[in-house]
Amino acid sequence: MDFQWRPASYALITKQDEVLLSLWESSVGSFWTLPGGGIEFDEQPETACVREVWEETGYNVVLTSFLSASTHVIPTEKRVSGQYLPLQILRLLYTADIVSGTLRPEVGGSSTDAAWIPISQLHNRRKTKGHRVSHWVDDALNFAAEHTTKER
Repeated sequence: MDFQWRPASYALITKQDEVLLSLWESSVGSFWTLPGGGIEFDEQPETACVREVWEETGYNVVLTSFLSASTHVIPTEKRVSGQYLPLQILRLLYTADIVSGTLRPEVGGSSTDAAWIPISQLHNRRKTKGHRVSHWVDDALNFAAEHTTKER
């Protein structure tokens, strides 16, 4: 089967009962998701993650731990116009702490907003600020909970 492949790095950043999310614009709608994205050619995953968080949220971060590696497939019909193959994404997930910066949306990219969203709203699977929340956010929170349990 022919498909495209894209490695990507994402950050799970929480404070109290909130998670930092980025509003991603796709061909099938807008979704709140984790800040992060594609690893550029010859770029290290950690560097890509820090860069993507800065681009999408305005925050400078330091990565604190590696949580997981997983794959996700976007079928052809859900890809942007002009893409004729399914896309498999290798998702590398890190936790991070903010060291500086001011929350702001991305300028000129695929994300249009950034916000701290109460985690309690995510578990109810309600729309948040009028947009759906990606299942990737729940997956990431579950990976973090598993990671914490294993450390005990």
